[in-house]
Amino acid sequence: MANILKLNEISEVADKFLPAGYVFGKDVKNPDGIMLRSFNMHEYPLNDELLAVARAGAGTNNIPIDKCTEKGIVVFNTPGANANAVKELVLCELFLGGRKITDAIDWVKTLKGAEGLSKIVEKGKSSFVGHEISGKTLGVIGLGAIGVNVANAAVGLGMNVLGYDPYLSIDGALHLDTQVKTSDLDTLLKTADFITVHVPFTPSTANMFNADTFAKMKDGAVLINNSRGELVDNAAVVAAVESGKLERYITDFPADQLIGVKNIICVPHLGASTPEAEDNCAMMAAKELAEYIENGNIVHSVNYPDVFSPRSSVSRMTVMHDNVKEVISKITSIISAAGINIANLLDKSKGDKAYLIVDLDEKPSDKVIADIGALEFVTRLRVL
Repeated sequence: MANILKLNEISEVADKFLPAGYVFGKDVKNPDGIMLRSFNMHEYPLNDELLAVARAGAGTNNIPIDKCTEKGIVVFNTPGANANAVKELVLCELFLGGRKITDAIDWVKTLKGAEGLSKIVEKGKSSFVGHEISGKTLGVIGLGAIGVNVANAAVGLGMNVLGYDPYLSIDGALHLDTQVKTSDLDTLLKTADFITVHVPFTPSTANMFNADTFAKMKDGAVLINNSRGELVDNAAVVAAVESGKLERYITDFPADQLIGVKNIICVPHLGASTPEAEDNCAMMAAKELAEYIENGNIVHSVNYPDVFSPRSSVSRMTVMHDNVKEVISKITSIISAAGINIANLLDKSKGDKAYLIVDLDEKPSDKVIADIGALEFVTRLRVL
């Protein structure tokens, strides 16, 4: 049994994937787990009992990752759960980028009550001529779950697709349509008529689209950003649009500097705003929390390595530790000295942190637990 705190409204689907007896709600005290969407946790107190935080979505910039890591709190996200919803919005934005649809709709709204409406429409529509996307080149920067879905869908729409991702996973590569060509970034920027970006916001990606980037892009290109507003230098993108270097900028992250600028379309963060996406994110987050709390398995963590092993013995010990030499030997020596047989052992690292799962043929004594917990490189120890 565990207590899970909701810091945002979460789809009720999550309840179905938490074990019986779990308490899941907004008024939970001293939670074992937290589930949230956009709630800003940076000033939120982290209680000693807290084991994990699950973000029902991809971005985790609203969670104090470093603080959680130092306290041995696993932070999960739900990559791919909202991929279809975001893909569909990007496809919509491709058409908005090629055709002056929003401008035309706004113009039609001004014609309410006008006499000879059909003639006015026929005469005025020439101001909103656009171009088709079929046969154009789409550059997809970031080939995770969303980027791959977008790239494959664009192939189906008759576009030539270039993809760029220096960290392309095996899974991503296997799911990528064979007609999608991978490219270096400079070639993509120079070639693409449309560019859609699907990378996380990190110190290295902040303002990755800036004056220098726009200078490399094809004249009249369309930029679509459904990842994070901070990936784009707003002053530079306004200048690029106003000069005609960019035909249009479409973003899911409105900013005061962008609103009302001709040929900039601001969407109010609708990427994952579908009931299907919210259900998928809630389901994945609930599964991640339950699997970690019940079995110590980590899947889709952003601050600790993913480590998964089926339960195979009487007792399981999990140890969060610094990624330093001789950790395993010191821990196993304490276990062996107590005469306990190790049935299975799995340890993985992520940066300067690591996570160990040890399955034991009998429950360790309080002394064994205390001795391992007292090792200077151990952050947190659990016995399941």
